[in-house]
Amino acid sequence: MSSISSSVTRRTLLATAAAAGALSVLPASIALAKASGEEIRPFKYKATDAQLDDLRRRIEATRFPEREIVDDNTQGVQSATIEKLASYWAKDYDWRKVEARLNALPQFKTKIDGVDIHFIHVKAKRDGALPIIVTHGWPGSIIEQMKIIEPLTNPTAHGGSASDAFDVVIPSIPGYAFSGKPTEKGWDPIRIAHAWIELMKRLGYSKYVAQGGDWGDAVTEQMALIAPPELVGIHVNMPATVPDNIAAALRPGGTKPAGLSADEEHAYNQLDDFYKHGLGYAIEMANRPQTLVGIADSPVGLAAWMIDHDIRSYELIARVFDGETEGLTREDILDNVTLYWLTNTAVSSARLYWENKLEFFAVKNVKIPVAVSVFPDEIYAAPRSWTERAYPNLIHYNRLAKGGHFAAWEQTTVFCEELRTAFRSVRT
Repeated sequence: MSSISSSVTRRTLLATAAAAGALSVLPASIALAKASGEEIRPFKYKATDAQLDDLRRRIEATRFPEREIVDDNTQGVQSATIEKLASYWAKDYDWRKVEARLNALPQFKTKIDGVDIHFIHVKAKRDGALPIIVTHGWPGSIIEQMKIIEPLTNPTAHGGSASDAFDVVIPSIPGYAFSGKPTEKGWDPIRIAHAWIELMKRLGYSKYVAQGGDWGDAVTEQMALIAPPELVGIHVNMPATVPDNIAAALRPGGTKPAGLSADEEHAYNQLDDFYKHGLGYAIEMANRPQTLVGIADSPVGLAAWMIDHDIRSYELIARVFDGETEGLTREDILDNVTLYWLTNTAVSSARLYWENKLEFFAVKNVKIPVAVSVFPDEIYAAPRSWTERAYPNLIHYNRLAKGGHFAAWEQTTVFCEELRTAFRSVRT
């Protein structure tokens, strides 16, 4: 997609620039890039005081519903949780802290296939590091991956060896955060995968790996199916391994197959529960994303929508507003929600569900080297048996003791150790 449109665009621009005499002044590559917006441009972001004042005002003006009529979370985000979140957000939270951390990182934009792509690009402190492109999901963002940058680019300071170093590229999906919002149909995981391949070419990488979870897995596996020669392996933490017979059994009217192993039965039960009780947000965004105007207007409504992704993620998030400290913090949660709010990407990010036509957990027949890390509180913990069948070139499989859907964010140390181990065999 992007490679085809890019070549056509380049030919057109070449003719236009030549006719205008521009190429007599600038080298062809620079003239073409400048004419098309494809040059790589430094980027920083600063919210205005007026934006932050408006956010606080809207939080304080929230009209909360009556409390739930049950003593658990079966009716959704509990009143006590969202009220504590809103109170902290309005009174104690400071966006400027994460904004300063973001602006301390090398950030850039470049136009690919007509859309501005924002990305973080941090190089290791040594030559010969392995480039890695890491893709977030929903309701995540680049905020998820900020914690992994330092351990991956400077491994000797974080329990690794110098040979474990990565150059790290973290793009924002179109419609998310600081990337442009597509104005035409077609920006699905396949098109995003093509854009990421083009991005890595523009950065000059002749060999790299890719990583992702959630939408990041969908994009990363599509990159692997396109299989550019530069991409030597992928790592996923929410893999697509569900066999056809399991997928059929999980549909309405289906019956759990007999003879499942303990791990397979556990995964089946996790998926069955998610499809019955946890898919509401995805169904609405896939069918009617533009209806979600309310979460573009209410920051507290947006926060509630985002933290109710899956039940284990919700429980891990809710606990921090009750004072528990393991994993994510209140700042982590609000940094991410505030980024969505300030960039007004509640609805534009939701459209990715509407665009997608892929079966999320269905096997994609990836042939290049694949590494899989299984975190127990993910939507489902992929069994080794399913994973080995899904990825015939499986180079790493590990089940972790702790962690969930936002593994890079929540269990950063373990996550980075997994990436180091996973990709050692493809470095040579």
